[in-house]
Amino acid sequence: MNYHLPVRVVRAATALALLASIAVTALCASSHQASADSYPSRRITFVVPYPAGGATDVLARLLANKLQESWKQTVVVENKSGGGGVVGNDYVAKAQPDGYTVLVGITQIIQAPSLVAKLPYDVFKDLAPVTQIALSTIVLVVPEQQPIKSVKELIDYARANPGKPYGTFGNATTSHLYGELLKKTANIDMTHVPYRGSAPLTNDLLGNTVTSAFVDLTTASAQIKAGKLRALAVGGEKRRAQMPDVPTLGELGYPGFEIEGWLGVFVPAATPKEIVTKLSDELARIIASPEGVAGIEGLSLIPVGGSAEAFDKALRRDYARWADVVKATGVKGE
Repeated sequence: MNYHLPVRVVRAATALALLASIAVTALCASSHQASADSYPSRRITFVVPYPAGGATDVLARLLANKLQESWKQTVVVENKSGGGGVVGNDYVAKAQPDGYTVLVGITQIIQAPSLVAKLPYDVFKDLAPVTQIALSTIVLVVPEQQPIKSVKELIDYARANPGKPYGTFGNATTSHLYGELLKKTANIDMTHVPYRGSAPLTNDLLGNTVTSAFVDLTTASAQIKAGKLRALAVGGEKRRAQMPDVPTLGELGYPGFEIEGWLGVFVPAATPKEIVTKLSDELARIIASPEGVAGIEGLSLIPVGGSAEAFDKALRRDYARWADVVKATGVKGE
């Protein structure tokens, strides 16, 4: 038997349900606002997906110290290396989205989707950009023992001596992608020798074990200044202030090298927008401060900073660019 409630009862129930829904929505909004207003109320962890001592680690500690000073909350750096950065990236992607677990990542995070068949996270779905810290310049160098003085001379040498070794700081890294792109655009044959980081690569460059290499300026800067390594060209759209006489590869007629490496900050994707904005604003302020600029430039990096929205645009632009490079070079990750 069907039973119909009186109209007035139905209307009253509907009104109560509507009021309850409004109350819940307001409560959720109030809770989010309260969490943003009280953030941070406890320790923040900066996760670095690489071993201690590298440029990413040093930069993370610089930012952590400055953030701790300004917010009066403990900020620690935790190294979770493995899988070429995937282990640490995944750890943050699956962390509580409350702003207390923060990733300091590098360009690898948007190169990897084009390099490997499957990742345990999606950079655009599982992580939220906070701010871009700095750009990292890749420089093409040769040992001082080599007579090569320019990119043209290196290309001529490679054509006359096919198969000579060139070094990178790892398979499927920015360094490797640059090397294979140069081989393709210049139509030369050189043998890729991957190293486990920039430090051992630099040691073999100093020993003249490899003919040339793409290495990050942070690592190579001191040896270039000392005359132990000779810089032939840099990646990026502009020449670097500390090496004004060193041309970009684009200037020399080799396209595709305008895209650069960078370091940036991420949090889990579901982190409340108010917390993301609060963290982004404070980190951007630190990066732009005199101490921040001095510290970042001291690592031969170029300070960027800026909003989460600006970083998101850079991520999507560079994702497409690197995908094109990967396709053109045929480089594969492990």
